[in-house]
Amino acid sequence: MGPYPIAAALMAQVKTRQKGAAFYDLDGTLCSTNVVHAYGYYARNSATLGKSITATAKLFGSIPLFLAADAYSRKFFNELFYRRYRGESEDRLRLLAEELFADVVQPTIYAQGRAMIEQSRAAGFTQVLVTGALDLLAEPVARHLGIDHVVANELEYSGGYATGLIREPLVAGATKATFIRRFAKEHRLSLDDCFAYSDSMSDYPMLAVVGKPAVVNPDRRLKRIAQQFDSPVLKLS
Repeated sequence: MGPYPIAAALMAQVKTRQKGAAFYDLDGTLCSTNVVHAYGYYARNSATLGKSITATAKLFGSIPLFLAADAYSRKFFNELFYRRYRGESEDRLRLLAEELFADVVQPTIYAQGRAMIEQSRAAGFTQVLVTGALDLLAEPVARHLGIDHVVANELEYSGGYATGLIREPLVAGATKATFIRRFAKEHRLSLDDCFAYSDSMSDYPMLAVVGKPAVVNPDRRLKRIAQQFDSPVLKLS
């Protein structure tokens, strides 16, 4: 597939072969799945039928709560949602991770998103995935798309089982922007020459910190802000 035209126009704004980095959110930006789909896969594939049915039913019953939590704060949503992994075996989670990627996530990766990454990499930019999803999911995606670096949430384990907590720092909202600043400093990159892509208003900080932000399939609030600042609005499918 050829270059995505809007991405090509963005890249043209940076001097030829000027190296920087491109930072990508995952859920809703590079693929249409999200953390709920991932946990749903683990729930459906529980060790016993009874546990599978119970976990799946609880997940669907909690969706209104999750929507309210996400509207309030993405950080709060992540803290609340990942408690559902409490008691899960680390070995089992890692064993199913590749199947989860192949069965659930890979079919939903946007073809245009892949083209943007390939074009950006060919132009000499370092590719970085910055996501609130678990590393169990983010790492297979990064390998598949040829992304160089991954920043994702990691479950905390004790005795081989998830505690329901996330290792600090929790990746969400402003912490994404903090990481991007640190990454640029460590790699001696100008933030003005860096790109960032996301679909959610909760990621406004990571978009605001770079010189070349673009919104992808944005929610209503983020689309309105992008239009106000003349930022590119990309529609991927």
